[in-house]
This record gives sequence, structure tokens and C-alpha cells, in this order.
Amino acid sequence: MKYEMTDISKTVHGVTVYRIKALKNFSDVNAGDLGGWIESDSNLSQHGNAWISGDAVVSGDAHVYGDAVVSDQAHVSGDAVVSDQAHVSGDAVVSGYAHVSGQARVCDEATVSGDAHVYGDAIVCGRARVCGDAIVCDEAIVSGQARVCDEATVSGDAHVYGDAVVSGDAVVSGDAIVCGRAYVSGRAHVSGQARVCDEAIVCGRARVCGDAIVSGRAHVSGDASI
Repeated sequence: MKYEMTDISKTVHGVTVYRIKALKNFSDVNAGDLGGWIESDSNLSQHGNAWISGDAVVSGDAHVYGDAVVSDQAHVSGDAVVSDQAHVSGDAVVSGYAHVSGQARVCDEATVSGDAHVYGDAIVCGRARVCGDAIVCDEAIVSGQARVCDEATVSGDAHVYGDAVVSGDAVVSGDAIVCGRAYVSGRAHVSGQARVCDEAIVCGRARVCGDAIVSGRAHVSGDASI
């Protein structure tokens, strides 16, 4: 065993959680170090270098394993999984059946919920939300107060930020940027080095690619291709 649950407890959202204590040295953790909080020993694997530190809480049927780390005041709950070398920190929340894996980072006040999956080297930060069946992967970044939901995908080196929303079955890929109060929905695809910003809307089966810029209050819809 690499850790044990101590008798130190507190109640978080009506759930009693217990502080953990390392029993041996591993990774950056030393034997005797106090860690974060778990509801049961099923929340943190006894194998690998996975760890919960600070005031972080993992509860419900959530599971942290591999070399993953949950730190600061982060909260992982429900049936969520944090695995591989993923890191959930700050005041971030991962809940539902969400999965954070690879070397992905969820930090600040970001939320990942539903059946969403964040993986690869992706980053979700600020007050961004990833929910539904959405996917954020590769080296994509979702930040600010942006929202990626439904079955949308943000991949490659794409960046979604500001108050932008990507929803439906939309895909934002490559080096594309969606920012401001832009809205990309339906089965729209924004790729290449395209930029959708301000209050622009791209929806339907529209395609925005290459170096195209859609800005202001522009509306690209149907089967349009730019």
C-alpha cells in the first residue's frame, strides 16, 4: 500500500471525506506526507504515482489512477476518471462520467462534466466548461468562459476562448481560433488557421478553413464554405 485513509475527516457537499497519508516514498511524495481527501479507498489507486494533494477532494465513484494528480482545491466526483499523467488543479471540477487523461490539464475554475473527455496535451482553464459528450484533445486549449458542449470536438492546436461556444457536432481543429462571443454549432467545421470571432455565427454544415476570418456579426450557415 502506498497510502492510508486517516481518521481526519470533514463534510463536503453532504459527503464525509477523509484525509490520506502516504506510507512510502513515490514521485514527489514522501512517506508521512498528508494528502487531500477521499470518500473511500476506491477513489485513489494504490498503484502508480497517482496522488491527491492539498485540499483536493475525490468522492463518489470517481477514480484517480496511473500517474495522475488532483491538487489544490479541485473536486472530482460522480463517476469521473482522472488517469495517465493528467492534472486537475486550482478550483477545477470534474464530475459525471467525465474522463481526463493523457497529459491533459484542467485548472483554475474550469469544469468538465457529463461524458466529456479531455485528453492528449489539451488544457481547459479559466472558467471554461466542457460538458455533454464533448471532446477536447491533442494540444487544444479551451479558456476564458468558453463552452464546448453536446458532441462538439476541439482538437489539434485549436484555441477556443472568451465567451465563445462550440456545440452540436461542430469541430474546431488545426490552428483555428474561436473567440469573443462567437458561436459554432450544428455540423460546422472550423479548421486550418481560420478565425471566428466577435459575435460571428457558423452553423449548419458550413466550413471555414484556410486563413479565413469570420468576424463582427457575420453569419455563415447551410453548406457554405469559406
